[in-house]
Amino acid sequence: MKSYLITGGCGFIGVNLISRLVAEGASVRILDNLSLGKREDVDPLGVDLQVGDIRDLPAVAAACKGIDVVVHLAAHTRVVESVTNPELNFEINAIGTMNVLRACREAGVKKMIFASTGGAILGEQEPPVHEGMVPRPISPYGASKLVGEAYCSAYCGAYGLNTVALRFSNVYGPYSYHKGSVVAQFFKNLIQKEPVVIYGDGRQTRDFLYVGDLVEAVLLADKTDTPGEVFQIASGRETSIQSLVSAMKEAIPGVAIDARFEPPRAGEILRNYASVDKARRMLGYNPKMPLHEGLKKTWEWFLSRQAYFAAKNRA
Repeated sequence: MKSYLITGGCGFIGVNLISRLVAEGASVRILDNLSLGKREDVDPLGVDLQVGDIRDLPAVAAACKGIDVVVHLAAHTRVVESVTNPELNFEINAIGTMNVLRACREAGVKKMIFASTGGAILGEQEPPVHEGMVPRPISPYGASKLVGEAYCSAYCGAYGLNTVALRFSNVYGPYSYHKGSVVAQFFKNLIQKEPVVIYGDGRQTRDFLYVGDLVEAVLLADKTDTPGEVFQIASGRETSIQSLVSAMKEAIPGVAIDARFEPPRAGEILRNYASVDKARRMLGYNPKMPLHEGLKKTWEWFLSRQAYFAAKNRA
């Protein structure tokens, strides 16, 4: 079995991915600074957790030793915060990714899978967005992820490092404690009996992808030889925020949803969903989870952590 390093592995996507890898018998190491991720979510999985920051090159180099595949999830992902503090976003996403690439090359890692983003990199473009579009990021977050993609391509071309960039859409699902994206934020609001806040008129659209489908895409990218490629990983469906709220009401009947509207936020795009044709063709990717069912599973997980959110609210 191959050995894996998951940067940011204690976070939302990391815990879901690692659970699948461990179930398949893989050897897994995590590098995480525990700024958001929770150690107790991975302790039962029996993995090697190394506490460290991707901005610390020696820590990254130590974590990469003896590793076959690196899945680089660690990132500063909040678009609005990237607007208010672009320097921090650059340090984590651009310099951090460069450190991971350097360490992979020096350690002889066989493949590096980079967690990128579709909407933020491509900006305001007529959807469905796809890999052939010219990137036009409108937030520092999008720009920093584009830098990461560029260096992945450069390390593939210049040094022969097998890199793959996966442009995740708006991912939701269990273990999304600290996600600031819309589904997780709405469910946190509901658990804490707060109104859900919609920025803009609710007609803005996103492509909502269940985390189980995302994990499947990462595993397919690992198994398939596509050096230097970029893939949109999404559901391929456009959903407005208004429609999302309607789907939530259907998925969790009996839960009152008090929706309130606020002005749009800087750096956020109006419409976004992705074509996954390239990923279907080259990776065999086929997202399966219906939105209604995925929302129900996510809500059930939030309910199972109700005590955590209640304690957090009291604090």
